[in-house]
Order: sequence, then C-alpha cells, then structure tokens
Amino acid sequence: MNDADIRPLLYPLLTGGVFIDELPTGTTRADVVHITEQFMHGYELKGDADTLQRVPRQLPCYGRAYDFVTFVVTEKHLARLLPLLPEWVGVLVASPAGLHLHRPAQYNATVERPAVAGLLRVSEIKQFLLAQGLPGVSVLRRRDILSFLRTTRLVSLSDLAHFVRRQLLSRYEERLLMRAERKAERDRVASRRKRRPKH
Repeated sequence: MNDADIRPLLYPLLTGGVFIDELPTGTTRADVVHITEQFMHGYELKGDADTLQRVPRQLPCYGRAYDFVTFVVTEKHLARLLPLLPEWVGVLVASPAGLHLHRPAQYNATVERPAVAGLLRVSEIKQFLLAQGLPGVSVLRRRDILSFLRTTRLVSLSDLAHFVRRQLLSRYEERLLMRAERKAERDRVASRRKRRPKH
C-alpha cells in the first residue's frame, strides 16, 4: 500500500471542520491536518515504499504545532516506528481491509506559540497581535514576530491557537466553496457541449 491507497481510508474518519493536505509545518509538511474549532490533529502517512528516516525531523515540528499527532503506517513499519514515538502519539495501521487503531492519540502538552502562529501568513499573525493591543508588531518581520512569541508572556497560547484554527477553517472553507463552484461551472459547460447538435 502507498500514500494514495491510505488517504481514502483516512479521510472518512475526519469528521467536522476541514482537512488540509500537505500543510507546511515548521521545516516539513504534514501529510494531512484535520482542523476543527476545538483542535488541530496532524497525520503523517508512511506507505510500503516510504522509509522512517525523516521521522526524527518531522515529529518535533508536529509536536510543537498540533494538539494531536497520529502516524498512519503499514504493518511493515510498525515495529521499527514505535520506539521512535512518544506515548502520546497515536498510531493507525493501514491494510487493504482498512485502518486499524494500534493506539489512540493523546493530548499533546508540548505545543508552542511560534509553531502554531507559523501555520499562518505573517499578515494574519500581525492582525492577531494588533488586536491584542501590541501595536509595535506591525513593523516586525516574520522571524522577529516568531522570536517575540517564543519569549513573551503577553500572548495566551489558547487564544492564539483559537485564532489560528479559525483563520485556517475560514480560508479552506472558502477554498472548498470556490472549488465546488468551479466544478459546477465545468459540469455546466460540459453538459451544454453534449447537448449541441452535431453538423
């Protein structure tokens, strides 16, 4: 099984909110991120053709950004993967029969403000900070803002995370709506072409 086989098994489990493929997260990309008003859950997929070489680099990026993290792997990887993961990381095992829960993801207590904010555009981060009454941030660069978030006590992680979730939800709901509208227009055009009489 490969990535393309695993995704259709995972998507139906992600109810409520939106899910985003290949979301830039720190220095890597999360294969799938499920976002609701209450949480963000990052998923990393490892098919038979994949290796586990990048796990030590991927895991800290996900751990700093997401409330829950789950690795979705084929049986081939399970024995070698488990020693690499802390207990709070969930594991699903993929097979042609479906997804089997090896262990559920637990709440992640290692989330950090800069990593959560880093999921947004710099203009969106500034919008949040200005609303918090921090006017000096409007002239800062992205790197400086993330450094500020690392050390400040003026910004609540829960307030920031709530803002980030809402921004991502609204952005991708708009994108899904636009995608649906474009598809409907393509279908209408295709339908009109079919109805045209042939000469």
